[in-house]
Amino acid sequence: MARFYEDVWNRWDDVALVEVVAEEFDFRGSLGDETQGREGFRDYRDRLRAAAPDFRNEVIDLIAGTDRAAVRLRCTGHHRGLLLGLPPTGRAFSFSCAGFLTAAGGRLTSAWVVADLDDLRRQLR
Repeated sequence: MARFYEDVWNRWDDVALVEVVAEEFDFRGSLGDETQGREGFRDYRDRLRAAAPDFRNEVIDLIAGTDRAAVRLRCTGHHRGLLLGLPPTGRAFSFSCAGFLTAAGGRLTSAWVVADLDDLRRQLR
């Protein structure tokens, strides 16, 4: 599950995306968007990348079992494109998230991520 953050997110690695994420992946992102399928998730990830090309997930805590995990994250980047409906400011941001993931057959099948969006909005204004 650590590869999801290090490779799929932090390196934007599409080969790792196919290896790590199930085709039918259900995702609710920290920005509140919900996607269905691997391609829907890729679109979400790439929209976030357009808004913050240096977006990074730092895993603070990871508790994992065979098919479930909980993770605490610090997300950072610079606001270079439309994010939360706000035009780019160039400002650095850092906010906290928590994620809950499930897996089957060696791939992630779902992720539900919640974030401190109030803190993020304050930093972008």
